[in-house]
Amino acid sequence: MAARSTVPEEHAGNPGNQDGTPVPQRLLAVATRLFAERGYDRTSVQEIVEAAGVTKGALYHYFGSKDDLLHEVYARMLRLQQQRLDAVAGSDAPVEDRLRAAAADVVVTTIENLDDAMIFFRSMHQLSPEKYKQVRAERRRYHERFRALIEEGQRTGVFSTATPADLVVDYHFGSVHHLSTWYRTDGPLTPRQVADHLADLLLRALRP
Repeated sequence: MAARSTVPEEHAGNPGNQDGTPVPQRLLAVATRLFAERGYDRTSVQEIVEAAGVTKGALYHYFGSKDDLLHEVYARMLRLQQQRLDAVAGSDAPVEDRLRAAAADVVVTTIENLDDAMIFFRSMHQLSPEKYKQVRAERRRYHERFRALIEEGQRTGVFSTATPADLVVDYHFGSVHHLSTWYRTDGPLTPRQVADHLADLLLRALRP
């Protein structure tokens, strides 16, 4: 692995290509576009830095490897979703309303970051073992907070206990993970409409 550069951000890359976007965000935006268009394994570090208008030293100053870029593509989306889930789950709203809001939000945020989701689920297996383990732990934390809402509703009699909470979670997130294979921005359904339909399906499956 190349050593991390200590070059200050303002000197990283070609100043003529600077558009005011910080270097890490510019690198991530370019990497996301190229990974989506060409695939992770067919995109080189050289292609990323050339498209971003920076040097390899600048990339390694912020990201230790292309593997780190792939991880961050997913991690930034999951951080957003975790933050929003924590806010919803911690509110004082009835548990049914909280679960519905959480179920819809993960659909909307996935569609709004569809390239990130597509790249990750297509290329997750190419992460290093350490990064793969880290990602699984991050995903598990999110799923456990989501499952806790279902379990709360089951304990209080709001939701049916006929189906184990784990299966309900897998049912919903199986639908979420497949969004990148069929959803199109020019299709008949808006992100919110898709989110409402899938959230309704989830709640119907839990009705006593």
